[in-house]
Amino acid sequence: MKTKMAIIALSLCLCASLVLAQPQPPPGPPRGPQPRDNAQRYSIEQATSDQAQLHTIAFDGLAFLTGDFALDTFLPPGKVSDYFGFQYMRDIDAKEGGHNTSFLTKIAENTLAILNADQKAQLLALAKDQEPDIRRFAEKRFPLLKAFRRNLEGDLPAGSGGKNGLDKSAVVKFSADLYTLDGKLSYQRAKVMGAIIRSFDDKQKAALAKLKFGDSRTWPDVPEQLDKRSMSHEVNVAVMTYASEMFAWYAGSLEADTYFCPERHGMYFGGFGMKTAPAMGKQDYSISTSLTGDSGEAFLNALTDAQRKLITALPDLQRRDLAEIVATRRAIATELRRFQKGETVDQDKVMSLSKRYGELDGEMSYLYASAFAQVGKTLTAEQKTKLAKMRATNPADPKGPFLYSAPISMPTIENTDFLFGVK
Repeated sequence: MKTKMAIIALSLCLCASLVLAQPQPPPGPPRGPQPRDNAQRYSIEQATSDQAQLHTIAFDGLAFLTGDFALDTFLPPGKVSDYFGFQYMRDIDAKEGGHNTSFLTKIAENTLAILNADQKAQLLALAKDQEPDIRRFAEKRFPLLKAFRRNLEGDLPAGSGGKNGLDKSAVVKFSADLYTLDGKLSYQRAKVMGAIIRSFDDKQKAALAKLKFGDSRTWPDVPEQLDKRSMSHEVNVAVMTYASEMFAWYAGSLEADTYFCPERHGMYFGGFGMKTAPAMGKQDYSISTSLTGDSGEAFLNALTDAQRKLITALPDLQRRDLAEIVATRRAIATELRRFQKGETVDQDKVMSLSKRYGELDGEMSYLYASAFAQVGKTLTAEQKTKLAKMRATNPADPKGPFLYSAPISMPTIENTDFLFGVK
């Protein structure tokens, strides 16, 4: 059950706010297969647009101010090492089934059905090798989550500079270390998946060609391909992740690899816990495509002019960082794609770019945490009640904390004073 729930969570992402990036957004996604329209609607330009970013940030603000540390911990496993085009394939799906709980499972099983025993064994070996670092990545997020919530609650350590709260340089450095680990995982995955792709024979290539990128209608129902009894929960989730990503990487493009949804950055504020976590354990469940935008807009409308300006200023404050993130992702994805052709890949470059990516994400996360804290400290009792009611209209919150999407006991977290500049 834990494995099934984790794979379901892996199949979901908060990307509805991309619809709001349109100058005149429709009330909901168009019905029926429209792969060309989807491809136009979902793009890097739209993901980084002020409107998509603002509604996503506002949604995170609502989640953070009405949530808790346990819900902040929830993170879909697919958010780690995401340079393989899966997110784009999900968002442009002609069936519009990318946010259904069966999406990832279906393409993973189809891919595994095409692989031979040796190729499957390589994915399994990779999963076992990466299992400790995958867990470490999730656990390494906890100090940032704790520090951001301490800052919101005014729980500042002595010597932190009082109202100044978080230390930006410390947050940026910590995030850089986290993304350096992500770079390591990405490099290892690309190396193994690239070798498998180069080993495809003509029969396998023909079978894969029948599974269309961005059109899950072409993916038949196939039985489970793995003996789950032979592996741990974490390893099984990792193998399913690799299989789905490898297909997207093989059938996709550099632009697909570079793409991300607006929720991809600043993932410390409970947005995934409020929207994705309630789908845990539910078969054939589709997340609302309007929840992010509607809730984000409602959150902004509940604020005073002064409070609202703290949030609406963020798209401009992060503009340069976000632009550099796009360039950095494209550079990393370009380097990793060399593995598919058997070309030399510069590991040092991948690691250096990944560290820079972490610095940029850390700067943006610092901006969000600071703005949310300022808003939170000025909320009236009436506003708090109103925001709580907004959250209550969403699906019921599951109980955390989580290691990715798997519930765990409350973790022991290192002293976070250093994130406030206290040695």
